Amino acid sequence: MPATTVTLLAKPGCHLCDVARDIIEDALLDFPQIELVEHSILDDPALFEQHRDDIPVVLIDDLVHTIHRVDSARLRAALAAETH
Repeated sequence: MPATTVTLLAKPGCHLCDVARDIIEDALLDFPQIELVEHSILDDPALFEQHRDDIPVVLIDDLVHTIHRVDSARLRAALAAETH
């Protein structure tokens, strides 16, 4: 089974992105086998066009988990499901 990856699509100076990152990093303390990857939408024109009004975006294994506000309990439940 391939390793699970959480991807955060964000941009510098985005308060909601900072909050999302903190929630994700805290959740991942319980899931050390899961990797966090972060991409700035400013570095990728396609990502910018797709998500400029909808960040942060959190993906689990390339599937959208949440947009805007990350719920810690919901994220943890999804990560637990991915690891079992």
